[in-house]
Parts: sequence; structure tokens; C-alpha cells
Amino acid sequence: MPDPISSPQNPRIKALLRLQQKSSERRQQGLTIIEGLRELTVARAAGIAVPAVYVCQELLPADGPAELRRALAADTEWFDVSRPVFEKVAYREGSDGVLALARPPQRRLQDLQLPANPLLLVLEAVEKPGNLGAVLRTADAAQADAVIVCDPRTDIYNPNAIRSSIGCVFTVPVLATSREELLSWCRQHGIRTYAAALTPRARPYTDYDFRGPTALVMGTEADGLTPELMQACDETIIIPMRGTIDSLNVSTATAVLTFEAVRQRGA
Repeated sequence: MPDPISSPQNPRIKALLRLQQKSSERRQQGLTIIEGLRELTVARAAGIAVPAVYVCQELLPADGPAELRRALAADTEWFDVSRPVFEKVAYREGSDGVLALARPPQRRLQDLQLPANPLLLVLEAVEKPGNLGAVLRTADAAQADAVIVCDPRTDIYNPNAIRSSIGCVFTVPVLATSREELLSWCRQHGIRTYAAALTPRARPYTDYDFRGPTALVMGTEADGLTPELMQACDETIIIPMRGTIDSLNVSTATAVLTFEAVRQRGA
């Protein structure tokens, strides 16, 4: 077995750092980075191609090598790396010593294969990978049919979004598009859009019937939805606040609305 990669100047390590730090590099190469054995296992179970894996044996759990080999394809390249080099490339604390190159799917709206009565989660201009990851976990837990990001300010396959979603970015169809394309597509497919926004015309979410084709449309925490998207949606809904604060974290609000839709649908 070759010696572990021990120099941060190794071309493969420098390439990993570029992928980790630059969304333009990820887009150009059609690659991203998955850190963590659990996340990698979820990705592989979803059929994600993994051309290479970088492993720090010192950080692997006892059953890590066997579990890792079960998850990987026969043609995945395996590279051992020293602990100092791995810690330079790793983007989270307490890593379990696994970092992989992955080739995520590139979807368009027209690629979605939806059931007759879809439940969609829409995020406009999401900029925090952590929020995107948390919403993807909700989408997986509720078995939403897709997560659609309008005019994103963060890369869908940002390594931190993968980490925050615990790999659920690979278990739920997710894609990016423009506001105009989304609205046209929803009208074409008879999907009713519900904008979550604090406006005078908004009514409590419990007043609505989400049993039909539904898209729950969420904005950013800082600015909410843009006026253009909010006004173009079919309805405006709120989660009534009983305390001092007037809103919830966007991922929490999305979870509340999503599971109300799931409840109404009898799941």
C-alpha cells in the first residue's frame, strides 16, 4: 500500500481545497466534497457517483474501514492521508476521517418527475448553507417531492450544505432555477403557491387546505420574500406568533408548514 499523502502541496490536496473553497470550481468540474462516513453512505445509497475517497486511518472509527468499503464502488480510488493533511482539508471539527469527491446530479425543472399531488418546498435567495441543509432534512423527513431554490446565493452542493443536511441533499430532488421559471412551471402544472410572509393580507396557515398540489414558498431570514415573488404567489400565509418575536428561523418555519401539509394529507 502506498504511503499516506503527507504534504499539503500534493496536487490532489490542492485540488480538494479549491473544490472546498470555490463554488465556481465545483460548477466547472461537476464535483463536490462530502465529509463524513454517514453522509457518504447516504449519498452512495442514493446512487451518487464517488470517483475518489481520502481517508485518515487515525481518525476512522473501529468499524469505519469495513463500512467504508461496503459503501464505495469497486472503481472508487482510495487515498490515505496523514492527520495534519486531513485536518487542513477537513471543514468541520470532530471529523471521522472520511472525505470524498462526489459527482452530484444536475437537475432542471423539466427533469422532475412528480406525482399527481406534489408537495414542494421553495426557497428564494437562500444564502446560508446551514439553513438550506436544515430544510433538506425536513424535506427528507416529510418525504416532500422536491426542494426548489430560486436565485440562490449559495451553491446547492456547498460542502457545508451537505454536512448540515446529513446527506439529505442527495435523498430529495433539489435544483436551482429563476423566479420567473418557477412561477411559469407551477402554473403549467397546476401547483398552488403559498408565500410565507408577514403582510396585511396574510392569513394563518391553518386556514388553508394543502391537500392539493402545493408549493410552500419561503424567503430569507433577513429580507423575507422579494415583493415580486410574494405578489405572484396564489396565497400569503403566516405562522401566528404569540410572544414578543414576530418570526421563526426559516428552517423552523418551513418544518412547521411542511408537517401541517403532511398532516392534512393523512400521512
